[in-house]
Amino acid sequence: MEKLLILNPGSTSTKLAVFEDEEPLFIESIVHTPEDLAPFDRVADQYEFRRELVVKTLRDHEVAMESLTGIVSRGGLLTPIQAGAYEVNDDMVWQLKNRPQNEHASNVGAMIARALSKEYHIPAFIYDGITVDELTPINKITGLPILRRKGMGHNLNTRAAAMRYAREQGKSYRDITVIVAHLGGGISVNLHHNGRIEDFISDEEGGFSPERSGGLPMFDVIKMCFDGEETYRTMMNLVKRRGGLMAHLGTTDSREVEKMIQDGDEHAKLIYDAMALNIAKNIAKCAPSVKGKVDAILLTGGIAYSRYVTEYIREHVAFIAPVVVYAGEDEMLSLALGGLRVLRGEETAKTFVKNENPGY
Repeated sequence: MEKLLILNPGSTSTKLAVFEDEEPLFIESIVHTPEDLAPFDRVADQYEFRRELVVKTLRDHEVAMESLTGIVSRGGLLTPIQAGAYEVNDDMVWQLKNRPQNEHASNVGAMIARALSKEYHIPAFIYDGITVDELTPINKITGLPILRRKGMGHNLNTRAAAMRYAREQGKSYRDITVIVAHLGGGISVNLHHNGRIEDFISDEEGGFSPERSGGLPMFDVIKMCFDGEETYRTMMNLVKRRGGLMAHLGTTDSREVEKMIQDGDEHAKLIYDAMALNIAKNIAKCAPSVKGKVDAILLTGGIAYSRYVTEYIREHVAFIAPVVVYAGEDEMLSLALGGLRVLRGEETAKTFVKNENPGY
């Protein structure tokens, strides 16, 4: 039997769990207030604070560190990596501390995992990190040579959904072709083919979502950046946290929007339908890469609980392939299953090598 500590740091919380094989002994989310995080200038500076909370929580649940056989953390914003497992090593920690792709709470997870791994001699891994980038060369090209399309985003949940579909069909992940849409605070769509995520429409270039603006008219965005009223910080906040449903309707809660629609709010219906239609359009954009030969379209994430949204998307993309809904996003279980595959010898963990001059 394997006993795994699972770490999933977020911007306002640190989620952790302990699994015995596939079953959780506990799953807990430690909430961090703005006051808690105010003393820290950078995400990496939160390491000691979050590590102490993890150790305390394990102690509260009477889990001895010596009883653990593995640690699995959500992957931070490393340089581009492949899908699957990576052993957490000193190079990875160096990258996340000194040259991360961006500031993100998940960067701290591997730092905590590495420290506990060294202290207690427990193997530690990340699995399907945020910066998994397996796009084929043709799908990376943009109209400017200095800018490339990225595979950065909801890789953990979308790949877990694709592997679940393959399992239910009695097939290998390598033998299916599926388009997966992650519907959450951010919305992304990716194409799984030949055992790889060969195309990816991220939440910065795709449709808008509850809190993100998605792709915008470029000339107008450039004008906003130079009109003197916005800074880098305010622009990033506008497109990452105050765009989408928040900008149009003042809420990021899709349930509230559906209540507005039920109460006869035509404007709310127009905006919500536009969000769903944009998801459908981006799903369709992935199909030409495989000449339309798609086994299924998978809808996952929190908004996939909404029958309103999933049926709207189904009506607009069912001509491509059947639509399967896997509502929710069980990241903790997905991380645990990834770690189990490594510990059971079903998958080999890769080795991360630091890059002192990373360029995406």
